[in-house]
Amino acid sequence: MRALAVVLLVACAPAKAPAPAPTASVPHNTDFDFEIGTWHTHLKRLDHPLSGSTNWVEMDGTSVIRKVWDGRANLVELEVSGPGGHVEGLSLRLYNPATKTWSLNFANARMGTMTAPTVGSFKNGRGEFYDHEDYEGRTVYVRGVFSEITPSSYKFEQAFSLDEGKTWELNWVAVDTRIAD
Repeated sequence: MRALAVVLLVACAPAKAPAPAPTASVPHNTDFDFEIGTWHTHLKRLDHPLSGSTNWVEMDGTSVIRKVWDGRANLVELEVSGPGGHVEGLSLRLYNPATKTWSLNFANARMGTMTAPTVGSFKNGRGEFYDHEDYEGRTVYVRGVFSEITPSSYKFEQAFSLDEGKTWELNWVAVDTRIAD
C-alpha cells in the first residue's frame, strides 16, 4: 500500500517545468550612441506651421539621453524655455532588429500622449525618419532628420509636407552641443 501511495504521489506531482529556451541575443545597434549624454539644446520652432507664418521662436535648455536595453532603445528628456514658451518633451526610441529601423515616439508634457512614431534609419551619418500625423485637422507627412553629427554637436530638423513629400516646410530646428559630464 505504501508503495502505491508513493507511485500515486509521483504520478500526481506537477511536471517539472522545462528549462527556459536560451534567448537569442538581439544585436546592439550603435546609431544613437553618439547622442548618449547631456546636451545644451538651442531650439528654433516655427510659430504656426502650415499657415504661411515666417515667425520663428527660440528656446534654450537641455536634453538628457539615456541608453536603455543595452542600446536597443534610448530615452530622451527635453526641456527648453524662452520667449517662445516652454517645452517639456520625452522621446522613446526603439530599434527593430528585424527591419533594422528605429521608431521615434514623442510626447510633450502639455498633451500627455505619444504622437505617431516616425520610423527610419541612419545612412552615411544621416538619420531620416518619416510618418503621417494629424496636425490641426489635416494629415501631414512628417520628416525628421539628424545631421551634422560630431562628437560634440548635432542638428535635428523636422519638416511637414501636405503633398506627400514633394515640398517640405521646415518647422523645428534643434542644435545640440554636448555638456561635459
